[in-house]
Amino acid sequence: MKIFNTMTRSKQELTPADGKEYKIYACGPTVYNFIHIGNARPLCVFDVLRRYLEYRGNKVNFVQNFTDIDDKLIKKANEEGITVPEVAKRYIEEFWVDAKGLNVREATTHPKATENIDAIIDIISTLMEKGYAYKAEGDVYFRATKFGEYGKLSHQPLEELLAGASERVDAADFKENPMDFCLWKGAKEGEPYWESPFGKGRPGWHIECSAMAGRFLGKTIDIHCGGQDLIFPHHENEIAQSECANGCTFAKFWMHNGYINVDNRKMSKSLGNFFTVREVAEKFGYEPIRYIMISSHYRSPINYSVDILNQSKNALERLYTCLDNMNFALKNANDGGEAPDFLEARKNEFITAMDDDLNTADALAAIFNLVKDINIMLAENPAKNTVQAALDLFNELTEVLGLVYVREEELLDADIEALIEQRTEARKNKDFATADRIRDELKEKGIILEDSASGVKWRRA
Repeated sequence: MKIFNTMTRSKQELTPADGKEYKIYACGPTVYNFIHIGNARPLCVFDVLRRYLEYRGNKVNFVQNFTDIDDKLIKKANEEGITVPEVAKRYIEEFWVDAKGLNVREATTHPKATENIDAIIDIISTLMEKGYAYKAEGDVYFRATKFGEYGKLSHQPLEELLAGASERVDAADFKENPMDFCLWKGAKEGEPYWESPFGKGRPGWHIECSAMAGRFLGKTIDIHCGGQDLIFPHHENEIAQSECANGCTFAKFWMHNGYINVDNRKMSKSLGNFFTVREVAEKFGYEPIRYIMISSHYRSPINYSVDILNQSKNALERLYTCLDNMNFALKNANDGGEAPDFLEARKNEFITAMDDDLNTADALAAIFNLVKDINIMLAENPAKNTVQAALDLFNELTEVLGLVYVREEELLDADIEALIEQRTEARKNKDFATADRIRDELKEKGIILEDSASGVKWRRA
């Protein structure tokens, strides 16, 4: 498998450093509000990365953090008259509602910044001992100019980064250099704090990830993931502080997903086009959101709109219809048969796409080619083993992408199955009034029945 490495700006062969297990760190949310659709993209994309690596037989140690101490959490707590831990707890719980709705698997570890203060203090202490950090006005700062490779991920020299940094860099007068960034923030009245050798305070944002990645994955990790907006300053600063503290490469690969636009405009609260995952899911469901996030190549920008959501729902309907048709055929097929010839070609098509820089767009195309082949096959009334082989591959590939996860047992519960049986019995007894009443009742539940010579088929309205 080849992956585009932001550090080298080229596709490179992906292999685990220890030859045994991929160590992956993905930047998680700052838990002060519901996640928005921009957050959903890295969640879904890197969930697929992990699924695919495991699908190909690899072990994966996947770490995704929660930033549960930050200026935004403190502001939220003050606005609502509650504590910062209460804000964090609430929005971590809300995060899991949305993550599970999007069919995102739990990481191997979900560390919280506040549970790793000792590791954070240790790495800051090391940086101070080595002369890479200094104390000023109660804070501790990293000397950006002392790290000769600062800017190597952004591919820009220090001066250009400073010129384009704007509000992302705090130009406090007491810093030695405007590019120096905060590792430890001195305690302020009414704010949470921890004791440390450099005084009471709390960690800066960047140092949290270095400490948690180091604690749970080691000094050098295989892949660091995140959104394109995190390249500078967050990931640039992670590299600087980690490599200066540990004296070795921080991450072999850097993967960054592209931006999301809304109706072809940059998403922002000021433009009024800022949507949470929860808001969208309440109208359209979660699965169309996931579909959008993986229907384009992860490095390409994607455009979010109601039209595209509806297109995603239609595409998913094609997948569910194929699944329903296979399940129906399986119930009614004769014994015997063998795997159809097209399965191997479609599986290879899927793997080729995913091996080429996690190309989920082409992988989806391979699945829809498989669907087309299956539909042709089903028209020929295949035997049971033939249908089962096709169903197995369909399930296998959609599972890798995390799609088609609202399965039959959720769409048609035991009560509805019983109603269909009652209707079938009523028709046998020529009780057409009862049969029609049951059909209407099922229709109200969103289940459409189709009578055929081989039995009753159903589909979601």
